[in-house]
Amino acid sequence: MPPGPSKEGAALPPAREARAAAGRNAGSHELTITVPAGERAAAEAATAPGGTGMSMLVLSRVSKVYGQGGAAVRALDRVTLSVDEGAMVAVMGPSGSGKSTLLTIAGSLEDPTEGQVVVGGAELAGMSSNDKARLRRRTIGYVFQDFNLLPGLTAGENVSLPLELDGWPARKARAAGLAALAELGLTERAEHYPDELSGGERQRVAIARAMVGERRLLLADEPSGALDSRNAEAVMQLLLDACKNGGMAAVVVTHDAQLASWADRVVFLRDGQVTDQAVPATGPESLLAPGGPQ
Repeated sequence: MPPGPSKEGAALPPAREARAAAGRNAGSHELTITVPAGERAAAEAATAPGGTGMSMLVLSRVSKVYGQGGAAVRALDRVTLSVDEGAMVAVMGPSGSGKSTLLTIAGSLEDPTEGQVVVGGAELAGMSSNDKARLRRRTIGYVFQDFNLLPGLTAGENVSLPLELDGWPARKARAAGLAALAELGLTERAEHYPDELSGGERQRVAIARAMVGERRLLLADEPSGALDSRNAEAVMQLLLDACKNGGMAAVVVTHDAQLASWADRVVFLRDGQVTDQAVPATGPESLLAPGGPQ
C-alpha cells in the first residue's frame, strides 16, 4: 500500500531550490508602485513591457455582466490588458474584484458580455466550442483554485491526460507528464491518486498539468495557495523560467505581494476595473507602504 500524504513543506529538487534562492536574493524582483488613474491605468496595463513584444493575450475593453436589470452584477468593466510572450503578469485585488472572472474569460471558459479577447492572434468570438476546446488543450494551461484533478487517475495520469486527448501517443504523453512532475519535485508521487496526496502536492500536480506539453499561455488562479513559502517561491521561479526561457506568457492571480514581486508587472483590479499597476524595481514591501494600493 502506497505511503500517505507527504508533508506540505517537502522541498523541491536542489537545483530548482537554488534558482529560487538566487532569485530571492538578486534584488531584481522588487516593485515600484505607479498610480495612474482610470483609462490611463488600463492603457498602461495594455502596453507595459516585460515580454518579447509579441502579444499572446489581448483583452480589449472587456466587460462581464451577470444577471439582468436591478439584479445585474458587473464583474468586469472595460478591462484592457495585453500580455506578451515571455512575460509574467500578476493580478491582485480584493475579493470580488473580478480576478477569477478575468482568467475564465481569457481562458475561453466563458464569454465576455462586451469587448474582444485574442489568444495567440486568434479572436475567441469567432471560434466554435470545439475550436475553443482544442485551444485549451494545446495552447492554454489553467491552474484552478480547487485543483480539478480527476480522482480516479494517478498524478502522472492526470498530467498526461490533456496530451493524450490531443492525440499524443500514450508513451510520449506519459514521459512528458513524468518530466513535468519531476520539475516540481513529485517524481515519487506520480503513481499516487489525488486523495493520497497532500494539498500542496495536489496543487503542484495541477501546475504540472497546466504546463505540460507545448502550452503558450498559463492562467493560474492562486497557484501557491496550498503551498508553504519555500515551495511557493520555487513554483513562482518555475513559472518565471517557463516565461523567460520557454517563451510562455503567464497571468497569475495572487493575494501575496511577495510572490507577485516575481512578475514582470502587477496589475491591480478593483470593482472590475484596472486601477493601478506596478513594475519590478525596489521590493514587494512597497506594496504595503503608506499610500500604496489598498
